[in-house]
Amino acid sequence: MERNNLTAVSEFVFLGFSALAGFQRLLFVLFLLLYLFTLSTNAVILSTILLERALHTPMYFFLGILSCFETCYTFVIVPKMLIDLLSQKKTISFLGCIVQMLTFLFLGCSHSFLLAAMGYDRYVAICNPLRYTVLMSHGTCLGLVAAACACGFTVALIITSLVFHLPFHSSNQLHHFFCDISPVLKLASHHTSLSQMIIFMLSVLVLVIPLLLILVSYIRIISAILKIPSTVGRYKAFSTCASHLIVVTVHYGCASFIYLRPKTNYISSQDTLISVSYTILTPLFNPMIYSLRNKEFKAALWRAMGQNLCPKIAGNTPLA
Repeated sequence: MERNNLTAVSEFVFLGFSALAGFQRLLFVLFLLLYLFTLSTNAVILSTILLERALHTPMYFFLGILSCFETCYTFVIVPKMLIDLLSQKKTISFLGCIVQMLTFLFLGCSHSFLLAAMGYDRYVAICNPLRYTVLMSHGTCLGLVAAACACGFTVALIITSLVFHLPFHSSNQLHHFFCDISPVLKLASHHTSLSQMIIFMLSVLVLVIPLLLILVSYIRIISAILKIPSTVGRYKAFSTCASHLIVVTVHYGCASFIYLRPKTNYISSQDTLISVSYTILTPLFNPMIYSLRNKEFKAALWRAMGQNLCPKIAGNTPLA
């Protein structure tokens, strides 16, 4: 649906999966199953961390916040995408698009800063173990999460304001499955190079600065690990960081490909594929990478299940 040049766009039409029209019901079933599995996995992680006192540590506190971010992140995009896969009219209102972009960017940016905070947590745990409980107190952890959210919201608000301050008078056909920066910018009737530069610089701020902080943390971590005399000790120290490194690589790899390149290189089909990976697959794998392969967490999960199931079994057992 095209608009004439004098009429402002009041809604956008998603065309993200239009090339796969014959497979949309199959995609719906696949994405729904992945989404439900993601929600259930994050629910298990959060409930286990809350129930098990042994997991009331800074590392698992950050992991719980990360799971909340992952859950909210998918909730902003996936339900609407699932509805659109079964609908003939795949539209979103102009205001709805603003809200979706603001919320998505807030969670994504906060996620980047939170990963930097988690890197600092691993640095303190390995390089300053004797002062760990002092340096990573509950107040410090809350402060780091609050700072990550505040920075994320500020950046998201500025970028969203810059994007939707532009005039939209031509096409309303969005070649994506949600309101991301590049596909929406492409529909603007005209945009200044200054706006694009500010958006790019903010993307650099959100991605490069936290990544540099993580790299500095890991340079010091690796230096400390190499000084550990025993092989077992070095392996144990590195294993506590391996999950974080995998998540950092996936997150910054996908995000850098999408946001740290010239907008003239935007290819809708390519970006749609990458976006599916970080909106559906990454939130699915991150909890499993961080928790379900962690021996300490698995032991806590079995204890929590035993405490909740055993009383019920005992209560249902008839007395002799």
